[in-house]
Amino acid sequence: MTANEVRNYAVRARSTDTHGRVLCNVRNHYFIVDGPVQNGAPGEEVTPAELFLASIAACGVELVQAFAKADAIPLRAIDVDIAGSLDRANPVRKDVNVLNSVQLKFHLTGVTAAQGAALIDRFKGR
Repeated sequence: MTANEVRNYAVRARSTDTHGRVLCNVRNHYFIVDGPVQNGAPGEEVTPAELFLASIAACGVELVQAFAKADAIPLRAIDVDIAGSLDRANPVRKDVNVLNSVQLKFHLTGVTAAQGAALIDRFKGR
C-alpha cells in the first residue's frame, strides 16, 4: 500500500428498543454502545466518549508498533493510558461539545528512552 492510497471505512449504528442503547457494526463485528446515564441512557456498556478515547489509544498502540517494526526498533510491548474530561460549565466551544482535555501516557518496553521518544513524536506528527 502506498501512502497516497485512499482508505475507506464504514460503520453503522442503529437504535434499539432500549432508549439510549445503540447497536453498532463494523464489517462482521457487532457491539453495543450506551449513552451516559446523564442523558437518560443505560450507561452500562461503553459510552461514545469512552469509545472515542479507546480509538485514540488503539491508534497509538498500532501506529507505534508499526513505526517500530518499520525501523527495526525492538519494541516488546506498549500500553497507552488515556483520560479525557468534559466540563459543561466551561465549554471549549459554544457551538459543539468537545473534551476540555485529553491526556495520553505511553508505556513502552524494550526500547531506549531516545527510541521511545522518537516513536511517540512520530505518533504525535500523525
